[in-house]
Amino acid sequence: MNGTAVKIRHKPYGPYERLVKRPVDCLCALFALIIFSWLLAIVAILVRFKLGSPVIFCQERPGREEKIFKLYKFRTMTDARDGDGNLLPDEVRLTRFGKLLRATSLDELPELWNILKGDMSIVGPRPLLVKYIPLYNETQRHRHDVRPGLTGLAQVHGRNALTWEEKFAFDVDYVNKITFRQDLAIVAQTVKAVFLQTGVHGEGTATCEEFRGSEQDAHVG
Repeated sequence: MNGTAVKIRHKPYGPYERLVKRPVDCLCALFALIIFSWLLAIVAILVRFKLGSPVIFCQERPGREEKIFKLYKFRTMTDARDGDGNLLPDEVRLTRFGKLLRATSLDELPELWNILKGDMSIVGPRPLLVKYIPLYNETQRHRHDVRPGLTGLAQVHGRNALTWEEKFAFDVDYVNKITFRQDLAIVAQTVKAVFLQTGVHGEGTATCEEFRGSEQDAHVG
């Protein structure tokens, strides 16, 4: 052995994860894009009118096996700058309309395209910032063994009420045992949370403390 860590490729838990999950993701994303095309158009027009252009916010995020992809969302912040031309803090640039988009998760709708492309899944660990990759401990890195999700186990178990370590522990627990029943339950809980506006929307510096690393593995339960 030369001391170099060898990554063990993730083994699907069962037939659902291996054969069914990806086709279901594609069908559901395509169906949603068609059914809600009118809503996408309305939100795009409102974003352009209230926040300016570009309408779509694009940012690199790590996906399965830490492969970098471009995440698409509706923008929720302005480009307001100070006298020196520097962007103002996120809390200042996040407008009332932007907060509404996040509270209703409407800003996440363009991620349906990421699902069709194969970057993401409907359910999985949320894709976070690229700069966090070196900060994960060995256990937390397993959250990247599968495609990131539009929603996930951590998002329906508290999200902002959880510590980073708790969120990652939920992510890894999900990766270790992916089932249709669990995915269906997560989707149902997500829909409920969106209607109740209990904070299932995407992560950002205006709503979530920055991750600075963990020294020890975390476990749920």
